[in-house]
Amino acid sequence: MTIDTDGLLGRLSGAIEANAAAQTAFLAKLVSFDTTRGKEAACQDFIASELAARGGTVDRFTIAEVPIAGKPGASAVVDVDYEKAVQVVATFRAPAPNGRSLILQGHIDVVPTGPLEQWEHPPFEPVIKDGFLYGRGSTDMKVGVASMIFALDALAAIGLEPAADVFVETVSEEECTGNGALATLERGYRADACFIPESMDNRLIRAELGSVWFRLRILGKPVHVLQAQAGASAILAAYDYITALQALTARINERARTHRWFGHIENPVKFSCGKIRGGDWLGSVPAWCEIECRLSVLPGDSLPDMRAWVLEAVADCATRLGADAPPALAWIGFQADGHVFEPGSEAEAVLERVHETVFGTPLERFSMTATSDTRQYDLYYGIPTLCYGPRGSGAHSAAERTELDSMIETTKAIALFIAEWCGTRPKAVD
Repeated sequence: MTIDTDGLLGRLSGAIEANAAAQTAFLAKLVSFDTTRGKEAACQDFIASELAARGGTVDRFTIAEVPIAGKPGASAVVDVDYEKAVQVVATFRAPAPNGRSLILQGHIDVVPTGPLEQWEHPPFEPVIKDGFLYGRGSTDMKVGVASMIFALDALAAIGLEPAADVFVETVSEEECTGNGALATLERGYRADACFIPESMDNRLIRAELGSVWFRLRILGKPVHVLQAQAGASAILAAYDYITALQALTARINERARTHRWFGHIENPVKFSCGKIRGGDWLGSVPAWCEIECRLSVLPGDSLPDMRAWVLEAVADCATRLGADAPPALAWIGFQADGHVFEPGSEAEAVLERVHETVFGTPLERFSMTATSDTRQYDLYYGIPTLCYGPRGSGAHSAAERTELDSMIETTKAIALFIAEWCGTRPKAVD
């Protein structure tokens, strides 16, 4: 079933297409900011000024200002200064609201660039080529931020505004904890639905995996290299622990074969040893090694159980190696539950109609083998949440890019969703 009351889509499409060059320039500006962890403030200040210029009441705050410890959805805070973790919420109040309120949320933090020599162009110098915009954060997910802001612009351009309150949120920490999204909720921002336009190839997430992050500090037996046979290398031992954790992952994946939402995916649970460092001197058998790892969490598996399984795998490996004690283990980032967005919400029904109206095809749902901010709103705070956005590729790689035509079409879908969910009224004259 499609929707297009009084040619609304046609009017919105005209406004969005007329503004496409400005939207592309806005996206390029966002991508030009280095927003790796701890460096988000300059980009957030730019966004805050843009939202204020559009009439939003802007709340700029840091995670350090919000008591999130012990709250549902809180993840471990390690190796970061939350005094620098800037969040932005712009409130667009509707006088005498008579529609349903909405949160539009996007994250502006990005993962590290990796070796610069792997990039064809510098990662924070966006390049447009063959209909794509390239750069770190282009598809994950600054294109979504541009789309949600310019969707509101399109409504204003045709003389309309939402008939209910809209909160535009740009957050950090999505890539490692989700604590930015949590801070907005604990600061009091709630709505009847939340829309997060992550790059999902215009599909809707039905289920997603959670994840746990942890660090192992492995101790060896240091000796002079002349007596290497009498020592025990902590670096070499790290490979045994990695192998043990891979075996744990395989066992979980075997059980996942019958999972309602992930059983159709081969080995949906992912393990990654993302960092390794150790040793002090080339002439000594390494005395220490640290590895930092990530392991997926299936919906239905509790975080305490996951942590217990990890600890057990590590302890068993230490016993096999004859270690005096298991390595010290610290939980260092994501402690995120897997989550299912149960079918049947009115927000999903509206998006389904909107998608079919804009794209002419049925809305596809899928299970995602990664983690997003959506759980904070939907799982922990009971706000129906949709994660749906444009096409792109190469997230977390040196070939990251977003498809600009898809950005424009997705902006149309978001604008029409806002109109249908919140209702509209003639825009107030300043």
